Amino acid sequence: MRPLLTFALFCTLLICGQAVAVPFWGARQSSPADTPPAQLKPGEWIWGGVSKGWGPMAVIVSLTEQRAYAYRNGILIGVSTISSGKPGHETPTGVFTILQKDKDHRSSIYNDDPMPYQQRLTWGGVALHAGGVPGYPESHGCVHLPSEFARLLFDNSNMGMVVVVAKAGIDADDVVHPRALSPIDPATGAERALLPLPNGQLFAWQPELAPTGPISILFSSSDQQLVVYRNGVEIGRAKIALRAQPGAAPLGTQAFIVGQGYLPGEVAGLPGQRMPNWMRIGIPGSSAGAGQALDADTIARLQVPPAFLAHLLPLLTPGVVLVATDQRILPETTGGKLQVLDSDAPEAP
Repeated sequence: MRPLLTFALFCTLLICGQAVAVPFWGARQSSPADTPPAQLKPGEWIWGGVSKGWGPMAVIVSLTEQRAYAYRNGILIGVSTISSGKPGHETPTGVFTILQKDKDHRSSIYNDDPMPYQQRLTWGGVALHAGGVPGYPESHGCVHLPSEFARLLFDNSNMGMVVVVAKAGIDADDVVHPRALSPIDPATGAERALLPLPNGQLFAWQPELAPTGPISILFSSSDQQLVVYRNGVEIGRAKIALRAQPGAAPLGTQAFIVGQGYLPGEVAGLPGQRMPNWMRIGIPGSSAGAGQALDADTIARLQVPPAFLAHLLPLLTPGVVLVATDQRILPETTGGKLQVLDSDAPEAP
């Protein structure tokens, strides 16, 4: 009798275990960091994120593209395919903030369905969470994310983080089709223009726009622009050139961090100023040389207006990150690696 009872209990536990099992949705690893977002297949994603201490985070969900874009300190750190609300259960557009975080959330409406890494946008039931990403809108209004991307976003975001849900015909193109620079204010979600420097102007420097906070830098060789963010706000921009190097491979997407100490000697044209040591950071698809210091000749390939560099150098303290890419960052530029973006969200088959 006891073996039968034991077997019955085992079967009951097995059935219960199957009932509460949480599926794993989407890719388990990031695609290479320089993968164009439009080339991500359903369930694929990119993550090259940095710690919470490196500036405010914000997310843009493009219902039109069926993709989510995560920004840290004004710079894109993650992109993911999504699945939003299906017809009759459309995901609302607008500016939201994270109201609640629940790693192991289950639906109180839909049969106790698992909704891991839930980040609530409305008290009416709309949230970001892990879920199926088939390549078209299929949810009941939530934004489904691949499981591992949902975990990374959950772990790196804070309560109150701004999330903008955008759609073509309702929101500006810069927000519906985001790029490497955030088109929104991370504190309010309001759109901010990403304008090129006027003709003849080599740089702009406005540190008073964000007097304190962590620094992040983005360089685009295609746009020949270097943009400086502090606490998620652009404080400087310069026209710069990347000196050609015979036999050099395409830039792709790379990341660097300011380390301890300085390169020998002074910066040319800036008496008393020294360039800090820079090291490579490994990111998905570009891990070769991670942890290696850059030599002076490599750094000197970036030709920066001396007056701009004089403003920037005092801010280059250990931990400052620079992302370099050959992709374009300004919507106003044309040619080169412009992505072909969908004008409408994919439909269910």
